[in-house]
Amino acid sequence: MQVQFHPGSHTAAREPLAERAQEIVNDALARFADQITRVEVHVSDDNGPKRGVGDKRCTMEARVTGHPPVAVTHHAATLREAIGGAAEKLERSLDHTLGRLDRR
Repeated sequence: MQVQFHPGSHTAAREPLAERAQEIVNDALARFADQITRVEVHVSDDNGPKRGVGDKRCTMEARVTGHPPVAVTHHAATLREAIGGAAEKLERSLDHTLGRLDRR
């Protein structure tokens, strides 16, 4: 499973954040690793240099072999929280989607 990290225009492209995003995604989606070809992680700061509560956004899109992509978005106070929240949402969504396919 390949993880691609895309920082937004108002987000500093910090290597530690990209590495942390990789760890979070790998931990959350490990059981789906053989079914996912790629996960794209897009982070952004909706308010730019202005401060705001919940203005950090993370959108994750998982490319599942033989199925349409699954995408989720999570807003939080920090980028790390947004990445963690999006990973949890993506895990639940994949569990629901792929679990339904397994029951058929």
